[in-house]
Amino acid sequence: MRHKSVKNNSKNRATVSIWGAAVGLFALCIPLSAATSSGPILPILVMLCATVGTVAVWLAPEQHRREDILAVKALEDRIANLETICTSLPEANRGEKILEYKLVNQLSRDGQQQQRPGRDR
Repeated sequence: MRHKSVKNNSKNRATVSIWGAAVGLFALCIPLSAATSSGPILPILVMLCATVGTVAVWLAPEQHRREDILAVKALEDRIANLETICTSLPEANRGEKILEYKLVNQLSRDGQQQQRPGRDR
């Protein structure tokens, strides 16, 4: 699993944006709450909204980048092309012949080792 750097992580950038806006709103609502006699309602609402927004960002599922999706699509296309090429070759059963050849060689080696008594494998 690869780790994203803190700078490029979209969740970190969204959190910084949310709390940057919240600090700006705190700067506005503290003098407003004193002027309007609303008390701590406005700062509490700003903090609540920033907290809910941050929680929503961090609980949201990870979205894949467009480049990653395109890379996977390109690999799938290459695999499909290779499968087409392999099936269009005249020796379609070439893999079976290779396996048969390996099996015959293995059996002949096993037979030679059994004929030589006194040797350990």
